[in-house]
Parts: sequence; C-alpha cells; structure tokens
Amino acid sequence: MSPPLDPIAAATHPDPYPFYADLVSRRPLYWDDSLRLWVASSSEAVQAVLTHPSCRVRPVSEPVPRALLGSAPGEVFRRLARMNDGSSHAFARRALVALLRTWEPPQVIEVSGRWTRQLSLSAPSHTLTFLLPVYVLGELLGLSSESLPQVASWTRDFVRCIVPGAHPDTLGPATLAARSLLSVFRSALEAQLAPGSSGGPLAVLAHETASLGPQDSSEVVVANAIGLLLQTHDATAGLLGQALRALFTDSSLLMEVRDDVSLLPSFLDEVLRFESPVQNTRRFLADDAVVAGQAMASGDAVLVVLAAANRDPALHPEPQRFDLHRTHPRALAFGAGAHACPGDGLAKSMAHGALLTLLSSDLRALRAAVLGAAWMPSLNSRIPVFAAAVLPEAQP
Repeated sequence: MSPPLDPIAAATHPDPYPFYADLVSRRPLYWDDSLRLWVASSSEAVQAVLTHPSCRVRPVSEPVPRALLGSAPGEVFRRLARMNDGSSHAFARRALVALLRTWEPPQVIEVSGRWTRQLSLSAPSHTLTFLLPVYVLGELLGLSSESLPQVASWTRDFVRCIVPGAHPDTLGPATLAARSLLSVFRSALEAQLAPGSSGGPLAVLAHETASLGPQDSSEVVVANAIGLLLQTHDATAGLLGQALRALFTDSSLLMEVRDDVSLLPSFLDEVLRFESPVQNTRRFLADDAVVAGQAMASGDAVLVVLAAANRDPALHPEPQRFDLHRTHPRALAFGAGAHACPGDGLAKSMAHGALLTLLSSDLRALRAAVLGAAWMPSLNSRIPVFAAAVLPEAQP
C-alpha cells in the first residue's frame, strides 16, 4: 500500500498511521512546500501551536471565509465562539460552558439511548450516526420532536458548506438551511424567554451571554446554538462510527465491553486517542512569532495533525496498540488551549447512550453495516459511513 501523498490526504487513507509515525519521529514540525503551510505532528509541537497566543482559528485578514461573505451562513459563522478569538470568543465560550454544565451525563445518555432505539427502527443505517447527534442535541436545546427531522436535514446542508474544501455548489442549500435554522432558533429563544415561560436551555444561554455584554446577544445565542449542531454533526458521528468499527473488528474487545458496559467511558477515550474522528485542524499566525522553537511569519498557516500527536510515544506508550485499560489517556482529539472543545463530555455521553442501546441488540445486521463502511470524503476528518443495511430492532 502506498503511503499518503501528504498529511491532508492521510485523513481518509486506508492506514495513515505509519505515515503519521514517521512525521512524529522525523518531522515533528516542518514547512510543507507543496501545501504552503507548516505541519505540526508531535504532541509537543501540536500542544505548542494550540496554546500559542499568536495562533488563531481564522486568518486575521479573513475572519469569515470569502465564499460565505454576505450570506446567511456567513452571518452565523462570524458569531461562532469556535471561529473567533479574543473577547468575542471568551464571552461566547463562557456562556456555552455554562449551558453544557446544565446537562448531566446520565440525562444525555438516557436521551441518546432513547433516540437510538427510535432511529434504529426508522432511519437507514448509513444515516444513524449523523442523525443521532442532532436529534439528541435538538431535544436538549428544547426543540420539538416534530421539528427534528427537518432540523437534521438543514444541519447536514449547512455543514457541507463550511467543511474544508467545500464545493461552491453547497452554498445555495446551506443558505436556505441557515435561514431556516435561524428562524427555528429565534422562535425557540423567544418562547423560552416569554413571560410565564419556565425558561429552557436557550434562556440559560441568553442569560449568560447578556451578562457578558454583547449588543447583539440574542443573535450570538442563536448562532452558537446552531453552532453546537454543526460541530456535533460530524464529530460525534465520527466518534460513534469509530467506536462501532473498533468493536466489530476485534471480537474479544466487543465481548469484553458488551459483558461489562462500565468500561464504555474508558473505551471511548481510547477510541478518541487511537483513531481521532478529527484528524487535523488549522491555526493561523496573527503576527510574527516563535512557536515550538520555529520562527513563523504573520499570515502563515499551520496544519495541526491531532491524529499523529495522539499516537506519539512521548504522550502514550505503545501508541499503536488499542488498550482498553490505558491509564490516564491524554488524547488531543478535542484540541487544547483556549479553543479546546468544551463539548467533549457531551459527545462522549451521546456515544455512550447509543452504544448501550446498540450493544443490547441483535448485532448481526449492524455488524454487516459497520464492516461495509467507507470513509466519508474529507480533508480533515475520519468518519465511517455505514453500508446501507437495515439495523436490527433494539431491545427496550
């Protein structure tokens, strides 16, 4: 098998990990002339980039992608906490963290298990992992069950527009989707803030956001509620898909986890380390700086290869071995520093609830769907797309 052509092509290569190991050992931080960017692969270099104050999530000259300027997706994008730095990021992140703390893991696990049972009876198997996060998060945010199929469809269309390398043709459907999602969430926020209302998650987010002072706080609330759906759509689908793939490619692992479901949290941590759903992300230099000992110039881009860092032996001994009982894993799958994803616990609880339900089912049809999976085309993610087979009925 030929190695990947570069660290971007590696994301969906059948086996990118020997290539990543070579990067970590020989080129932990280097300039890639063909990609015209820096590449950070070792755990030390990755953490240095992710925590350096000069390394931003967007280029200073292009806070919103040019293709989105003047569009409804662009209006949402420019208010997202995860796409901003400085005070704009700080106040929105604090509000999101306050909201996420209101959802206890047992609650998320229960909601996820319930929706897994319902969707396994009605949704094609190859859509389950993408639908589930939106349904779970939609319910947690206070949306009606009747609205969730359409919300999931709109979320899918919006995500397709903002992923790296998105085709220009995705902007039209994404614009309709963004307008529709804005309308749904504005109405939901208004209802939760109405006099006599018992409140709700969006009201919590609004209270936390307003206390931090932005003039357009309601639009920040709506945009970041949509942002939660966008972020969980592919990332949680990747985590759940990779978890099922790990179980069905190792019968002894499947037996051990199925016999003792208390192992699910440590199992999911190891899945995140071993085969990161998000293989790489990017940072952009806001000014000239020295990062991990390397002089970089303002405007330079850095490809941060999270998947390589997660298999760095300096961070995890015997990194090529899937170890269900690995102690104190420090996976970088959710990033590090100011932009470390605050939804890591939410994503793991959603996957936990889904696995509890699926592992109590007849696994034969599910096994066939998972083992027939292909990788979703992507420049930065490693997400299995299941074969189109009917999932078995889950046990109540």
